[in-house]
Amino acid sequence: MHSYRPAPVLEALGVCSEDEQLYRALLARPESTTTDLSRDTGWPANRVGRHLKSLLSLGLASRTTGRPARYLPAVPEAAVELLALRKQAAIVEARLGASVLTTEFRRPDSFTVIRGAEAVAQRFYQAQQSAQTEVLILDRSPYVVLPIEPRRAHGVAYRTIYDMASLSEPGDLVAAQSAGCRILRDVPLKLVVVDRRTGLLPTSPDVVVELGPSSLLDALLRLFELLWQQASPLSPSASEGPLSGEDQQLLALAAAGLTDQAIARRLGVAQRTVERRMQRILKALDATTRFQAGLRAGQRGLLV
Repeated sequence: MHSYRPAPVLEALGVCSEDEQLYRALLARPESTTTDLSRDTGWPANRVGRHLKSLLSLGLASRTTGRPARYLPAVPEAAVELLALRKQAAIVEARLGASVLTTEFRRPDSFTVIRGAEAVAQRFYQAQQSAQTEVLILDRSPYVVLPIEPRRAHGVAYRTIYDMASLSEPGDLVAAQSAGCRILRDVPLKLVVVDRRTGLLPTSPDVVVELGPSSLLDALLRLFELLWQQASPLSPSASEGPLSGEDQQLLALAAAGLTDQAIARRLGVAQRTVERRMQRILKALDATTRFQAGLRAGQRGLLV
């Protein structure tokens, strides 16, 4: 006699069949422990633990505090949307590889290579000072040619996506807070695009490729917009709702995937303070999990 196993539906989004099987077990029994899931699936505890780690990294599950640890499934609609956005970003990155070759073959004069730390720093300064309308930035460490706080041209709109690892100190977080800043785990590359016509793409600490209008620059712009959708806002919104500005900031960091310990380090407060504030946020939003709190805050415009 064979047990029925539903056909996988998340494989196209990069979720293996065993991860999906465990996710469905969580949907059937929220707040399960590792022991519960081992009993429900018939898997040994080490196998359950391995796939739980995968679900956590994919954003398909979250872990409660306390002992024993219990696991909560992400809301399917929201989880699938996030996976789809990541897949789209991966497709754009794959197209970037082909675009590089195409650009070199068809338009050898559409890019310039700038070498030397002094020349690179000077070009970044000139490009941003010449901006007329907009500067888009993907920012990640190391900061050899692109500082965490760029020199801003007056009257120009800036949108910056910071890599989570780049904001390791409370001072970094304060410097990065403005209406045009967001945070994302694993920003794939460093980039500055000025007025959607000039792109500066560092390839090493002292080498930058400058791109003019081209299919490659178009692909980089599409990648930026996809990453912008996935990133979490850093700047609290002016709101008279249930969350204070500090609460919105904390929830934005939690939505970006930071642990309580990491949030406490970035905000310069004790971990217990973060935990107490998170409990207050859950109560204010009538939510039982952080994921649910993030969704409700986003739906109510409290994280914009």
